[in-house]
Amino acid sequence: MNKLKETLLTYLKGVGMGGADVVPGVSGGTIAFITGIYEQLLDSIKAFDLEAFKLLLTFQVIPFWTKVNGRFLLPLFLGIITSFLTLAKLIIYLLANHPIPLWSFFFGLIIISAILVLRAINRWTIGVTLAILAGIAIAYFITVTSPAETPNEPWFVFISGAIAVCAMILPGISGSFILLILGKYEYMMTALSTLDILTVAIFALGCVVGLLSFVRVISWLLKNYHNLAIGLLSGFMIGSLNKVWPWKIPIKFRVNSHGEQVAYITRNVFPAEYYERLGEFPQVLVAILFMALGIFIVVAIEKIANYKSKSPR
Repeated sequence: MNKLKETLLTYLKGVGMGGADVVPGVSGGTIAFITGIYEQLLDSIKAFDLEAFKLLLTFQVIPFWTKVNGRFLLPLFLGIITSFLTLAKLIIYLLANHPIPLWSFFFGLIIISAILVLRAINRWTIGVTLAILAGIAIAYFITVTSPAETPNEPWFVFISGAIAVCAMILPGISGSFILLILGKYEYMMTALSTLDILTVAIFALGCVVGLLSFVRVISWLLKNYHNLAIGLLSGFMIGSLNKVWPWKIPIKFRVNSHGEQVAYITRNVFPAEYYERLGEFPQVLVAILFMALGIFIVVAIEKIANYKSKSPR
């Protein structure tokens, strides 16, 4: 029963990661960090080495399964895939129809996560402070970069997957927003919703190649330069808050694949200017409640995780 419960919990964490990765501005890596599986995820992915592939090619399934921590990875990735296939339309609907509550929820979730991550730093130095500032600057620069027009050729879809997955594994930097910058967000959302298997497969292959390469770098940094790496990752989270600010006004538009005019560059404003410029009620109280909900969920998850780690097996 405990194993079944643990598997279901891992699956739900995957659902959370996938749901976050669908949103341009929120990272699945943030959810992994919040739920306490980040380093386990890195170690499990890193286990896909030459030895693992030899085991697979010689049909030594059980040793391969054990080596790559399949009992953890399978339900996690099933949860991520479930989100990609089911939550993509919901998230797009919420972004279009209820953006302020959605962005507020993620704002609260990320800001409390950054604070909790900073608590993992056990020795503060000038280097750690600089790492935090560098993370903030990098993430902020990424969030203000304008989306580009790029080709839909298979080779670029592959490259987009490899680059985006590197961001997806980093807390604070959104793989979806990287896709937006590369001009491939709507293209991939459409491919997922229409089940364009070939495009999704090429993108997924790029993700696999990028993930297996990049995860080793992050894992090495965490093991050898723990405080610096944590500082950099928390900086990424803080810098990404610019992207999830709830009140935005559109400043540039483009026509999407359905012939609809949509905003693709926005500017953050305070609620008063939001009302003045758009004539829409800024829903300040609703925003505060959803920010509080995001904060409450993260704190609750941390308390539960701490309780489970201290309770006897």
